[in-house]
Amino acid sequence: MENYIQAEDYELWMLIKNGPLIPMKVTEDGKSVREKPEEFDRTNFKMMEKNAKAKKLLYFGLGPDEYTRISECDSAKDVWDALLVAHEGTNQVKQSRIELLMRKYELFEMGDRETIMDMYTRFTHITNELKSLGKIFTTEELVRKILRILPRTWEAKVTAIQEAKDLDAITMDELIGNLQTYELRRNSQHQEETKKERGIALKIMEEESIDLEDEDMAMMTRKFKKFFNKTKENARKKNFSRAKNTDRE
Repeated sequence: MENYIQAEDYELWMLIKNGPLIPMKVTEDGKSVREKPEEFDRTNFKMMEKNAKAKKLLYFGLGPDEYTRISECDSAKDVWDALLVAHEGTNQVKQSRIELLMRKYELFEMGDRETIMDMYTRFTHITNELKSLGKIFTTEELVRKILRILPRTWEAKVTAIQEAKDLDAITMDELIGNLQTYELRRNSQHQEETKKERGIALKIMEEESIDLEDEDMAMMTRKFKKFFNKTKENARKKNFSRAKNTDRE
């Protein structure tokens, strides 16, 4: 909302932030009082017109529920202040939210299977919320934080960045781009290694299959020889028995 209003008319944003322009006059006894509408000159009408435009910009950006909350406000500044309390809470609530988000920031870590962009999206969500509540980080603080939360497998890359670059000069876009490039290279190498390992495993399985086939063939040969020898022995015994019976006759 703030960016939208500033883009439309920065002077209107200042009216919303600091308060309305009020036509004043000095009475005969030296007191300063508000002018009545019938006393306005061209300049005062322009002034009041800007106040009305500022309120209009706020009204058009709100839904029905939000409008009900600020419908009784007189000036654009009153509307803005009411919205701030509604969305950010009182100072006490705001401080509690900051403390909660700071704890999330301090405990933030990158998952082992998480990509750099996924991690950065989660990280940015926390820092943007803190920024909206008035907690601002320098770019160097954010860069150092991200380097600290990378997994141990990234230690070599972190050391290389720390040694090669001035951390107070590197931008967040440059850091994330650098890490994404390294991530792509790592994934490519991992895929090649996995493919190679699968090829080796397949070759071993094929060799083991051949060995098993050889063992099966050898076993069948042994069984056949055993069966053949047994058959031959039985035939020999049978012939011997016949010859013996013939001699007896």
